[in-house]
Amino acid sequence: MKPLLSSLPGIQAENSRVFYDGMRDGIPIGLGYFAVSFSLGIVAKNAGLTAFQGFLASALVNASAGQYAGFTLIAASAAYLEMVIVVLIANARYFLMSCAMSQRMKPETPLHHRLLMGFYVTDELFGISIARPGFLNPYYTYGAILVAAPCWATGTALGVIAGNLLPLRAVSSLSVALYGMFLAVIIPPANKNKVIAGLILICFASSYAATWLPLVSSLSAGTRTIILTVAISAMAALLFPVKRKEMEND
Repeated sequence: MKPLLSSLPGIQAENSRVFYDGMRDGIPIGLGYFAVSFSLGIVAKNAGLTAFQGFLASALVNASAGQYAGFTLIAASAAYLEMVIVVLIANARYFLMSCAMSQRMKPETPLHHRLLMGFYVTDELFGISIARPGFLNPYYTYGAILVAAPCWATGTALGVIAGNLLPLRAVSSLSVALYGMFLAVIIPPANKNKVIAGLILICFASSYAATWLPLVSSLSAGTRTIILTVAISAMAALLFPVKRKEMEND
């Protein structure tokens, strides 16, 4: 037991360090979330939700496309079953992200950490978490969530309150911060690894081509994303497998 007890302060210090790293990296995400959720709040208001209901929806769902679809269906007085199916399809890509993150966690990671991380899988938090070298430390994701989650929920509530006080174009333009954040996520690893850089270019080209190709272009954007994610990640895993020893040494 002595080696384990003596290592606890070191583990706690490491968890604290990655937690603050997560908070730092969560700041640009939180700013982007605030802008996007503000416009989402306007949609919620048009659906008849109060500020508290909008806040609660964003605090519990954490999905822009899924919430937008949900608010639209609420406004249309759709059936509960229809709402469940549409939101499930719109958020299906999070199944893939959760699977990818589970493969990057240490086998001995407790279940409660896996559940907490799975509850708040979003495009942006997945991006910065999966870009970390080596095994994922849950405390990094927790730090990012601590900053990003309140911004998402608060922005929705304020969007409901503000309604249409601001021009819609002005609100939408604030979401450009998210694109800048995505570039900050993909450029550093692409500079270090030519395989990642090539895969990013293939993703861009495939995504653009999928909007024009027959049959595929008729699918929803969410379905196209799922198909491309599975196909490109499977190709990358077959052609450029990452050995477990290399991951541990990162």
